Amino acid sequence: MDKRWLSAAHHALDAFGVAAAHLELVGVSENITFRAVESGSRQAYVLRLHRPGYHTAEELDSERVWLAALRDSGIAVPTPVNTPDGRFFVPVEIGPSEIRQAGLNLWADGEIVGILLTQPGGTSESLSKIAEPFGQLGGLMAAMHNQAASWIPPPSFRRHRLDVDGLLGDAPFWGPFWEHPKLTADERSLLLQTRDACRVALDRYGEPERTFSMIHADLHLANLLVNDGQLAVIDFDDAGFGWHQYDIAVAMYHSRAAPDFDEAASAFLRSYRAVRPISDDDLGLVPMFELIRGMAIIGWKAQRPEVEWPDGQFELLLSGVLGGCRRFLEGCRVGDH
Repeated sequence: MDKRWLSAAHHALDAFGVAAAHLELVGVSENITFRAVESGSRQAYVLRLHRPGYHTAEELDSERVWLAALRDSGIAVPTPVNTPDGRFFVPVEIGPSEIRQAGLNLWADGEIVGILLTQPGGTSESLSKIAEPFGQLGGLMAAMHNQAASWIPPPSFRRHRLDVDGLLGDAPFWGPFWEHPKLTADERSLLLQTRDACRVALDRYGEPERTFSMIHADLHLANLLVNDGQLAVIDFDDAGFGWHQYDIAVAMYHSRAAPDFDEAASAFLRSYRAVRPISDDDLGLVPMFELIRGMAIIGWKAQRPEVEWPDGQFELLLSGVLGGCRRFLEGCRVGDH
């Protein structure tokens, strides 16, 4: 652990009035995340040191506002804590040139579903048991889409848009995926052709109110907690305005390797449609959004070279995305005729 992170974490906890007896680093990704246990009360918290430049202070506070609206609708999401003077975020210094906004949530008990299914000691049988939580996820996501589609954000609400430009523009939210340094000229050309074709399809589809609202945008099994059979959603860092099909595609994309994926996908859609209607035509865009998700991950990886992946994982990702690009473009050509 970088000692500067630890020092910043202690300064943040002081600002929130929390005397931590134990501070544990639990994650380094977009944010630096700690679990803090307060001395005396033994209350546990999640402390996040937010990545600079990813969200403005207004965008971070807007995330908190949406979480409050989701909680009011009965959805289990993180509960933020404020400082004694009423602030939900405090700036902390990491070294002489880096300032991060620190936010504090109550720690939610439970296990991360994605880890629970693949924890050491498991077998191939344990990897095939995603159908039940995936089915629950469908209904949960639909409930979130119901809330967001009928919700009017306050005038001060600010959050990024995962629209045509946000996903496929010249400066997409997760970076220009076609500029990854490991791409060949032919691969770059293929990604750009696919990007253009996806833009045409999304421009044609538009942003209908029935499928465009606030979305989580990273809602897969690794961002679900389960406690006594009840699911809770965590990690709203990527949440913004976008298509519901992108949310669905993220869940599908990250679970396709499971042996029982077809069963799980059917369970997901049944439970989704039991809570919120969605037409077959609207669902027909999900495969394209899965491809867009793969391209977005390539862009994210180019922006975050310090994040280490297992050997061969990027090459596997890229191969799958490029194959998807070829199939998508072939489908476009067939559709033109």
